[in-house]
Amino acid sequence: MASLQELVSRGQRIDAHRGAPRAAIDRATWILAGRELQDGRLSLLGLWGEHGSVHMALLDPAAKEAAALSLDCPPGHFPSIGQFHPPAIRLERTVRDLYGMQPENAPDTRPWLDHTRPYEFLTAEGEHLHQIPVGPVHAGIIEPGHFRFTASGETVVRLEERLGYVHKGIEKLLAGASLERAAQLAGRVSGDSTVAYAIAFARAVEAALGIAIPPRAAWLRALMAELERIANHFGDIGAICNDAAFAMMLAHCGVLRERVLRAADAAFGHRLMRDVVVPGGVAKDIDAAGIAAIRDLLAVARAKFPPLIKLYDNTASLQDRTVGTGILRVELAEQFAAGGFVGRASGRGFDARRDLAYAPYDRLSFDVPLRTEGDVNARIWIRIREVEQSLELIAEILDRLPDDATRVAVPHGAGEGIALVEGFRGDILVWLRLAADGTVDRCHLRDPSWFQWPLLEAAIEGNIVADFPLCNKSFNCSYSGHDL
Repeated sequence: MASLQELVSRGQRIDAHRGAPRAAIDRATWILAGRELQDGRLSLLGLWGEHGSVHMALLDPAAKEAAALSLDCPPGHFPSIGQFHPPAIRLERTVRDLYGMQPENAPDTRPWLDHTRPYEFLTAEGEHLHQIPVGPVHAGIIEPGHFRFTASGETVVRLEERLGYVHKGIEKLLAGASLERAAQLAGRVSGDSTVAYAIAFARAVEAALGIAIPPRAAWLRALMAELERIANHFGDIGAICNDAAFAMMLAHCGVLRERVLRAADAAFGHRLMRDVVVPGGVAKDIDAAGIAAIRDLLAVARAKFPPLIKLYDNTASLQDRTVGTGILRVELAEQFAAGGFVGRASGRGFDARRDLAYAPYDRLSFDVPLRTEGDVNARIWIRIREVEQSLELIAEILDRLPDDATRVAVPHGAGEGIALVEGFRGDILVWLRLAADGTVDRCHLRDPSWFQWPLLEAAIEGNIVADFPLCNKSFNCSYSGHDL
């Protein structure tokens, strides 16, 4: 039994690495870390590779500490963490596809991002089973992903996902990029989380270079992050209800989402607030008109949203579709360190804004809603409560917004940094290494969907095929963020 600090102390600490400790360790310590994950004492935040080495970011939930461990593997192979801890399996398959390094004793040796090789879906045994292939091309405007259902009549016995169709080579594009270009790329990993990704990237750069940004910049970042959160939650609540054939909620929530996007545009010059967060601060300040637009939004949301909550809660036909549907067990949410509304609806209360507090959340008061039912209804209610919390946070930020600079100069220099930032889906991890000329040498970005997509497979088992759209939307995992 070893704590995260003990694992770090077993290796050679990398002094140039900031934001959280990183240590170069040996194979025995790497395997020991896998055992600690297996026993549930640590949570996996990410696992990634580069030529000749693999890295793993871990969280100690009890101590509320994070760290990264690195293992040199010049022979081109490394001990599989997936053999101890299933959430690492797809990450290791990705490392093999991108860098050719083999995880030893891996429980799944199939490709993940490489679609040029044959792919065998897992089988299921039983009488009268049939398969239903869905995708990767879907009806409507949706990203590609293949879903292979094995069903007994209408009941889903197994679901297996095949993703990677929108792999864009983001990490390869980041290598050698200037900080300005890299920040733009980071903000485009998953378009609905552009603010959260930009903050995570900027914080990793600032950690690597030891930069302190002005307080006003940190508060403006939080303002944008909370606007992004409620915009997505409004959209999701309406879309989930629409998949249960209750289009009225989609219409009303769509209006609220549009109001958020228009307020964001008035305040920051872009509906999604893209390219506003940059290393060193923010590229655009908010003026009196922008503040007024957001305050008007708050007034409208506070008046219009409560009746929608009552409408959802008092519509029996809607409750019949959401309550008890797509249950994610508490133990699975813990094992996969599920972030955001997926984890919180199944009893995992981690929130990087609170548990690894960064400015200005270390000075803000808010609750992290929690439920244990783990069904579609619970995931809706977490979103509802988060909207309510975010509306209060936005009001407090506007009231307490510091009056100082919004950006500092970012010097050229080498260094390493890591950051964990709370997006609307959950925690986003960014790790990077900067070259001496100020360009990005290596950067890894991990979307919360990496640990949520596998849980959707578990949540749909035992439900009918017709409830898959409802379950899928209640998770709302990112294809683009996952496929990089």
